[in-house]
Amino acid sequence: MEKLKVVVYAISKNESKFVSRWVNSMKEADEIIVLDTGSEDNTVAKLKELGVKVYEHVFYPWRFDTARNESLSYVPKDTDICVCTDLDEVFEPGWREILEREWVKENPTRARYNFNWKLDEENRPCVNFWINKIHNRSDYHWHHPVHEILVSNKEEKEIEVPITLNHYPDATKSRGSYLPLLEISVAEEPDDDRNLHYLGREYMYYQKWDKCIETLHKHLACKNATWKDERCASMRFLGRAYEAKGYLEEAENWWQRAIEEAPYLREGYIELANLYLKEERYEEAYNIMQKASSIKEKSKSYINEEFAWNDAFYDIFSLASFYTGHYEEAINYVKKAIEINPNEERYQKNLELMMPYSFEV
Repeated sequence: MEKLKVVVYAISKNESKFVSRWVNSMKEADEIIVLDTGSEDNTVAKLKELGVKVYEHVFYPWRFDTARNESLSYVPKDTDICVCTDLDEVFEPGWREILEREWVKENPTRARYNFNWKLDEENRPCVNFWINKIHNRSDYHWHHPVHEILVSNKEEKEIEVPITLNHYPDATKSRGSYLPLLEISVAEEPDDDRNLHYLGREYMYYQKWDKCIETLHKHLACKNATWKDERCASMRFLGRAYEAKGYLEEAENWWQRAIEEAPYLREGYIELANLYLKEERYEEAYNIMQKASSIKEKSKSYINEEFAWNDAFYDIFSLASFYTGHYEEAINYVKKAIEINPNEERYQKNLELMMPYSFEV
């Protein structure tokens, strides 16, 4: 098989705790390059000790795309495959051989692969989707101050590669820069549908409900906002914002619209069913959850959310079943919730309350 040059590149700041694990995962590459953007711990020293080529540059003002483009500039021009990762990410072993084999076979410009964005304590994926941060050397650059994306100046050929990257984030790190950077991003490109969605979502995280609503409406009105999964998510977030403001009919309307927009995604059904439970509209909640349960495949986009596939799903279905007299189903679903999350005391109490209704008692 033809031998290709594979180079991993990254940016870092105060990542000392991750250095050894990350380098061990990335060492299948021919070279590892890191641009440190101002670490105050021993990240740089540890990287150098492990043979990583390190450059240093502190950016004012900070932008992710500027930093990533500079880090890419240090990748040798004769590199065949560039692999961009972060230091809190780990490839499953053997990734390089698989990547190189598929690259030689297909001769692409870019590759997508599985990203386990969140894993549980047993290292089982909770949230996973495709990402595509592997690319050739000559045709790409990073764009947007935050939630940066790879942009090509030529026609792309993307392949799917059966490798997995796992994410083990530092929960103590702040996301505080994201909101102002997203506001800058939208100011720079007000018609960029992706960034409007991200900004609306960020306002939701900060409970800035009016700004969230205004921005998500702009996203849905944007002529480029055609991806149904993302439109569905904006509609669901509008439902959350209107519910938080006390406009429950409007919230219900947006969750119904989310389902109509992308009926193949579970999330909208579950959020609507949860509203029906709160309003004691149990038959409607049960019927909606039955429809949600018929969806067996999780989306491979970043839109999928954990609550649609974990114990929360079975908790809501259990309650909807119990209050509509489907007692055996209710008991079955709460047992599944307990199996996934045995530490939730409420599930155990619900099971105790439901058991007298079982035909098996």
